[in-house]
Amino acid sequence: MNNRIRNLEVSILSDNWYVLKKATFDYLGNDGTWESFSREVYDRGNGATILLYNKASQTVILTSQFRMPTYLNGNADGYMIEACAGLLDLDNPEDCIKRETEEETGYKITSVQKAFEAYMSPGSVTEILYFFTAEYTKEMKVSDGGGLAEETENIEVMELPFARALEMVKTGEINDAKTIMLLQYAQINGLV
Repeated sequence: MNNRIRNLEVSILSDNWYVLKKATFDYLGNDGTWESFSREVYDRGNGATILLYNKASQTVILTSQFRMPTYLNGNADGYMIEACAGLLDLDNPEDCIKRETEEETGYKITSVQKAFEAYMSPGSVTEILYFFTAEYTKEMKVSDGGGLAEETENIEVMELPFARALEMVKTGEINDAKTIMLLQYAQINGLV
């Protein structure tokens, strides 16, 4: 319990897709005075993401899909190159990412390694993202992937040389935070 917060009131502004809340509260500043604040908080649930890598071929599996928020914020075509990811729903992070990996990429993985977890936008979004890695082989490919039609997913699966993916971060072709974090994790830890 944080004793620097009092009079917390939370109201729901919208629950159309996920939940947008308004929190009003008093906060005890470092100078010993109380100030009142009001913040909007978006609760979309927690998620998991994974970098699939093949050490022998020095490749990674990424996806590409249209993301409206990026389009509205200046991404000319709205497409993002990303690591596979999904919301936890009722799953634990490990089960979630195994399911999402098969749905989105077509690779059936049985073993994943947790890398870390992080709040992705703590100023306004409640989400914790669980980061995983897993080595893949061609034999693990069980379908074309592409996501689920009922979830209106239109995902392109991309197998890229690891060195090319790192270069795409430098050029801005890959500018998704979770993907950059996983690629850097793979580089730092010598996974590929």
